[in-house]
Amino acid sequence: VMSILLHGDAAFAGQGVVYETFHLSDLPSYTTNGTIHVVVNNQIGFTTDPRMARSSPYPTDVARVVNAPIFHVNADDPEAVMYVCNVAAEWRNTFNKDVVVCYRRRGHNEMDEPMFTQPLMYKQIHKQVPVLKKYADKLIADGTVTLQEFEEEIAKYDRICEEAYTRSKDNKILHIKHWLDSPWPGFFNVDGEPKSMSCPPTGISEELLTHIGNVASSVPVEDFKIHSGLSRILKARSEMTKNRLVDWALAEYMAFGSVLKEGIHVRLSGQDVERGTF
Repeated sequence: VMSILLHGDAAFAGQGVVYETFHLSDLPSYTTNGTIHVVVNNQIGFTTDPRMARSSPYPTDVARVVNAPIFHVNADDPEAVMYVCNVAAEWRNTFNKDVVVCYRRRGHNEMDEPMFTQPLMYKQIHKQVPVLKKYADKLIADGTVTLQEFEEEIAKYDRICEEAYTRSKDNKILHIKHWLDSPWPGFFNVDGEPKSMSCPPTGISEELLTHIGNVASSVPVEDFKIHSGLSRILKARSEMTKNRLVDWALAEYMAFGSVLKEGIHVRLSGQDVERGTF
């Protein structure tokens, strides 16, 4: 499995989540063993000038915090794009992490009209021959394909899209199970609809709850001197267990404990879980 993320240039530099997830990228419990980031770059984000949007020359400079290699490639050259993507995949496979950058023709989205705020740049972009035509002309001139073969390929692709669009209007059932990466056995019926959503009983005996409560309020090592603040918490927890009372924290302990008793691994993730602050 290879994770690939597609970003817009302004979002890559401007959204804190990108910087934050880069810093998660090498942590033991979070790494994807390298993500390929494709940054589609037309130098503006929602018609904002780069000089008004960020302090570094390139949007991809954010990736330098983890020393990710950054490749700049012209999207008007499909073979160069393919070459860089292969290099990126090899790098990711051998080492980790990656960024690929290219230009896009439109503004922030297809509804956006960048000519209002970026007339000079977009006059230049409108003069650009679209990449499909440019590449087709090159292949035809080289004798790699004929004009007829090219037109047939375009017609074939258009037909696939049109047929899929027509079929989508007739779809009455969402075949959810087809795109779940591992359909849960018995969860869906043959039509792709979920079966009964009722849960089996999950209750456990009071004896087991008391056992978990006692373990959760004890210190596992003999003669181990713990912080007085913690000993107060443990004492209060022990009293609650004795009096058949629970608070949120003890209820969580009992939930985790009962699952662990069944031999099921529990992974805690979130703010200060290692310290047990919450």
